[in-house]
Order: sequence, then C-alpha cells, then structure tokens
Amino acid sequence: MPMTEPYPDLTELLTSMGVAGARICEIDASEAGAGNISLYLGWDVEVRRRFPLTEEIVLPVPAPALAGRTLLVTGSGRRLRQIQDDPEASVGAVTVHEGGEKGTLHTSPRRLFERLTSEFNSHLAVHQDQVASRGITFQAVVHAQPPHLTYLSHIADYRETLTFNRRILRWEPEAVVALPQGVGVLPFLVPGSPEMMAANVEGLRTHEIVLWSKHGVMARSDLSATRAVDRVEYAETGARYEYMDLVAGRPAEGLARAELQSVATAFDVDNSWV
Repeated sequence: MPMTEPYPDLTELLTSMGVAGARICEIDASEAGAGNISLYLGWDVEVRRRFPLTEEIVLPVPAPALAGRTLLVTGSGRRLRQIQDDPEASVGAVTVHEGGEKGTLHTSPRRLFERLTSEFNSHLAVHQDQVASRGITFQAVVHAQPPHLTYLSHIADYRETLTFNRRILRWEPEAVVALPQGVGVLPFLVPGSPEMMAANVEGLRTHEIVLWSKHGVMARSDLSATRAVDRVEYAETGARYEYMDLVAGRPAEGLARAELQSVATAFDVDNSWV
C-alpha cells in the first residue's frame, strides 16, 4: 500500500532512517561506512530548521520528475548505525530544481561528510524512474552488503536470476510472500559507475530488490525505509540457509516446488519463481 496523508514530518522520517540503518547493521549488512539510504518525499517538507546550511549542487543524473521535491540522503562514509544518534551529522536534504539538473543541498552545522553517498547516482536514478513511471508520492531506497547474499553471488551458478531465486526462496514459506517479485540478479559492475546505475534502474523496474553481484543489494519500498530493509532481511535469510546447506554438503530438502506453489496460492501471490 502506498503512503497516504497525513504524511510523516521530518523528525519521523529521520527516525525511520535511523531505525533502518540500525537494522542493516544488526544483520551485519553494513560494515564501517558501507551502505546508504535515501528517501523521496513527494510533498512539501520544511528542512531548513534542522538543515540550515545550503549550497547548490549539480545532480549526478537529470531528475526532472523530482523537480520541486526533496530527497533525504546519507553522506559518503557515514556509518548507518550512527544515524539514530545524530541524523544531522549523517544526512543531507536535496531539493531538486526545475528541470532536474541541479538542486540545493541542505545540511546541518554538525555535518560530518564531504559529499553525499557515492551511490547517489543509483538512488537518484531509481527515484526518477519510479516517480516518472508510477507517480508515487514516497519511496525509500536502501543499499546494503549482506554477507550471505554477496557470498553466493561469487559462485557462478548463482549469478542467474531464475536459478538464484529458486534456491534462496525454498527455505521459508514466508519468502515467496515477502518477495513476490523475487530478487533480480545483476552482473558485477563497477560501484558508482553509469553502467551500475543503468542496470540497477532496469532491475528495480521488475523487482523490489536486486543483487549487485560481488557487491551487495539495493531494495526499494513505497511504504517505509524499514520495509525496504525487510526485503533485504528476507533475502539474506534465504541466502544464509542456502549457505548453511552448501557447507553441510546439501543434506536438506528445502520446500518442494509444489509446497511453495501451495503457499503462493494460499496467499494469492503470483510468483514465477516457484
């Protein structure tokens, strides 16, 4: 269900980013300064009281569909576990200008980053694509580096979307319900590169979470940052079971295709991965 009025205020949104960041770290999906979060806000929000410093920036990709709207974005090198304690030190607010080429970056005097996340191009491009195509009012985008998902992507057999999904969604009945579109698997591409950005945008048109091979994942949600993290957590749990089975020599059955299909049918999930 998409977000509807009354919309959360800035404090609530920053709190949600802190909760999401902490959970990413709790599941060991963000070592040191790895991982990043952004929120698209499709309504008027006052940011100047908490982020009074301003500077004009050139956006890494054009985002005309976001003109006049605001993004909350984590800073490069900031630890996601620290957002909860001091969001102003780790987050900037970007108001997109008409035409989508530039924006105003609002920050706090407590800012502890030089620039926004190095993955800002991928975040911005996903927001632009989803807002332009679906007219959404809110979107959370989360990048994390869960160890079991990332490990499996180092094995060639897992770098194919159908195979990958059939192997990781077979360990819990909830998985096909929580991840009805499955996980899109992308090849290894240089982090922050235009190629990574383009593949990521395309993957997140079909899926709500994609695996960046040999790197990590990106997930999106129209509801909240924590819901995007839930998708990461469900996928990582499936990958952990798969890893455990590999280490044990594959003695476990997992859910059979017929069992998974019965779950999908019971919960009215159109899941092509079962």
